Amino acid sequence: MSDPVHGAGAAPFPRHFDGKRFFNPDAPQAPGFLDVLRWKLTSRPEPSGRFVGDVEQTKPPSSVEGHDLRVTLINHSTLLLQQDGSHILTDPIWSDRASPLTWIGPRRRRKPGVRWEDLPRIDTVLLSHNHYDHLDLVSLRRLALREQSQFVVPTGAARLLRTQGIGPIHELDWGESLPLGRSTIHSVPAMHFSARGIFDRNRTLWCGYVIEAAGRVVYFAGDTAFGGHFAKIRERFGAPYLALLPIGAYEPRWFMSAVHMSPADAVRAHNILGAGTSIAIHHGTFQLADEGIDTPKKRLSECAPGDSFLALDNGQSVTIE
Repeated sequence: MSDPVHGAGAAPFPRHFDGKRFFNPDAPQAPGFLDVLRWKLTSRPEPSGRFVGDVEQTKPPSSVEGHDLRVTLINHSTLLLQQDGSHILTDPIWSDRASPLTWIGPRRRRKPGVRWEDLPRIDTVLLSHNHYDHLDLVSLRRLALREQSQFVVPTGAARLLRTQGIGPIHELDWGESLPLGRSTIHSVPAMHFSARGIFDRNRTLWCGYVIEAAGRVVYFAGDTAFGGHFAKIRERFGAPYLALLPIGAYEPRWFMSAVHMSPADAVRAHNILGAGTSIAIHHGTFQLADEGIDTPKKRLSECAPGDSFLALDNGQSVTIE
C-alpha cells in the first residue's frame, strides 16, 4: 500500500485542526444548531416533484484506452472518470435516501444514471467527506465486495470504513499526495464541515481532490463554499483541464453560503481556476435545501460562460479529448 507524501514545493495550506476538531481557516464556520432551527422554522422550500422519471440509464464502456477522458454523471456528486485504462469513482451513492435511516431523510428524486450491475471495474474511490449524501456505506460495502477498488478518504474518515470491512483505505490530509496506479491523487482544501451524528461534528476532515493522470489535471471539489482555496489550488497545480464543481443546496444564502456554492459562485470558481471545462455536480437527485430540484441547473444556464461549464443529466457522458 502506498504511503501519503507531501508534494515538493507544495503550497502552505493553513492550519485547520485545533487538536480536537477540524475547522475552515480564515473563513466562516458551518452554521450551528440554533441556525438550523431558525432555517427549518422559517423555510419555504420551492416545490419539486416527488420523483422525476426522466433518467435514461446508460452503460459505460468496460474500459477507455488512450488519451480521451470520458466523464459520466451517475447522480449527485457520483461521477465515473475513465481514462488511459483507469477508472475513478467519486462520492458513490446508489441508496434511496441520503440518511442513516431507510424511512426518513432526504429521498432520491431521480434514478442513478448507471445501474449498479452496469458499473465497470472501479480502481479508485474518492470520498470527499462523511455526510450521508457523499459517504453512503451501503454503496461502499458493495464496492468493497467486488475486491477491485482502493478507497481514498480525508483524515479521520478511515475508521468508519474499517468498521464496515471496507478497504484498502488511504487517508490524506490537505497537501498530501498519493501515487495510485497511473495517477497521483492530491488532497486539497474545501470549505465545508463533517458530521454523521449529533456529537461527532468536525471530528473528521473534508477535502477536494486533484487528480494528475495522462498529463492532465482534474479537480474534484467535493462539497464546498466559495473561498480563496480555488486560487491556491490553481497556483499549486495550474489551471485544471477539467473541474467538477458543486452548484446545489445553496438556499437560503444566509444559512448555506458558509458551506455550499450557488451556481453563480461556481462560475466564479470556474473562472478563478481557469478550467478548460467544468461539469456541475451536487444537483438534480436529492433536494437538500430550499431551492427546487432543477433550479441549480436553470440558474447555471443563466450565468455560465458559453459551453465551457456543463450541467449533465444523470447517465449522461461527455468525452473530453
